[in-house]
Amino acid sequence: MNPKTACLLTAALMGLAFAPGAYAQTPQVEFPAASPPCTLKQRVGLTDIEVVYSRPGVKGRVIFGGIVPYGRVWRTGANQATRLTFSTPVKLEGHEIPAGAYALFTIPGQDEWTIILNKDARQWGAFQYQQKDDVARFQVTPVTLTDTAVDAFTIEFNRIRDDSAMLDLVWDKTVVPIRLEVDVAGKVVPQIEAAMAAPGKKSDGFYFQAATFYYNHNLDLKKALDWVNAGLADQPRIAYEMLHLKAEILAKQGDKAGAIAAAKEST
Repeated sequence: MNPKTACLLTAALMGLAFAPGAYAQTPQVEFPAASPPCTLKQRVGLTDIEVVYSRPGVKGRVIFGGIVPYGRVWRTGANQATRLTFSTPVKLEGHEIPAGAYALFTIPGQDEWTIILNKDARQWGAFQYQQKDDVARFQVTPVTLTDTAVDAFTIEFNRIRDDSAMLDLVWDKTVVPIRLEVDVAGKVVPQIEAAMAAPGKKSDGFYFQAATFYYNHNLDLKKALDWVNAGLADQPRIAYEMLHLKAEILAKQGDKAGAIAAAKEST
């Protein structure tokens, strides 16, 4: 075969290869994810928390000690590593965590789990995980569910209070509880003090809310009592609630007689 013929044959074959219909086209069909993505948002006190993760299912498999080995770093879900974002500094099991976004890794164990927050917040799996980027690493004790099992991996907030919550990792028969704390008083107290110092009449509702916050958070009870009395001086619509709060404040101060008198007045 002469060079000219070979060249023409090669061109013809290439034309056939790239002709329409030469290869099967992949249809643009959206299929459901094996581990559906989930975004969870929760406010604790004045702190906004976002959890972005994927939710694999049990599907008849052995989970911990099976498809999720003990003693190895886990992405805490599926696909991308779970991501936690905090709008303010928080504490996790007493460890200070600055505001920001973090990857949540874990090392499962039969009797103890290691919880890891890593500053590389966007990672696929745990393949690129590096311990040098850890912001916090601590241990917690898992709890075994005895009367139920959770099919899809779940992250949820429970026991939510003004200044704390439990961040629970739940899958199959295992719950991994992580205590979360926020400094709500550090955010609210300056606002209350500034509002009280500002000129102008305050509503009985504001006095009640401020006194309740101080009472609930074991702050300055004398101020709380002064605010209740200031609210009561204006014959408030919520006199019953304010007198009941006054009784509780006096009891916490150790004034039993005063507490009884305020309680009787509220009836």
